[in-house]
Amino acid sequence: MGSSPAPFPDIGKKAKDLLNKDYIFDQKFTLTMLSATGTEFVATGLQKDDLFFGDISTLYKGQNTIVDLKIDSHSSVSTKVTVKNLMPSAKAVISFKIPDHKSGKLDVQYVHPHATLNSSIGLNPTPLLDLSATIGSQTVSLGGEVGFDTASSSLTKYNAGIGFNKPDFSAALMLEDKGESLRATYVHTVNPTTSVGAELIRRFTNHANSFTIGSSYSVDPFTTVKTRLSNNGKAGMVIQREWRPKSLITLSAEYDSKAVTSSPRVGLAIALKP
Repeated sequence: MGSSPAPFPDIGKKAKDLLNKDYIFDQKFTLTMLSATGTEFVATGLQKDDLFFGDISTLYKGQNTIVDLKIDSHSSVSTKVTVKNLMPSAKAVISFKIPDHKSGKLDVQYVHPHATLNSSIGLNPTPLLDLSATIGSQTVSLGGEVGFDTASSSLTKYNAGIGFNKPDFSAALMLEDKGESLRATYVHTVNPTTSVGAELIRRFTNHANSFTIGSSYSVDPFTTVKTRLSNNGKAGMVIQREWRPKSLITLSAEYDSKAVTSSPRVGLAIALKP
């Protein structure tokens, strides 16, 4: 529903995307193809240091069902089945991985005009339970999440946050790490081509503060340049070019001023969609 609040993990998402999205310091290649029936085939290769990872996935979208099947280079088979309209305003997702028989999981999402509820339970004898909820609207949302491990009868996480969203700015305040840290984020759209943002984290256990500032600038309709700078001395840049519709080439670089003997990290990602 258009006026519903975002799910809890999406509170502060604009700042996360501005400061972290597309900063890839490995070599990645993705090829996406569509069949005549609408089935999507995706082949992905990732070179990380001296290691190579790859997978092939198939995505089928029906009227109320989405089936995602993935086979990786370690011979693992991952399956995710999404059933929409399971009941009014609700959908369910079942996922599992072969040969890991303990990887099964059931996720259920319910969307109300002024609330969003997400639940997750592992499909094994001692499952992990996750529950998150938000109330409000697209403009203002308040939410929280908890995780419970039935094997140890202990809470694995509990976080809370509030988010504000307007056409020209987005702000969020999150209490995280079981109440041990506070994260504040802000993103401002200066004009249609330029956005700036910042993130401040306060850790109560050691009274440490950290911050990151960043920007995004659209040079033209097909080229975007992003920058970020952190108080730990790291500076990063991303240049992304859409050289044909839905096909992207992304170059990332990061320099660590405290590691003067190390070379800057550089990454290249190519995504092709004929």
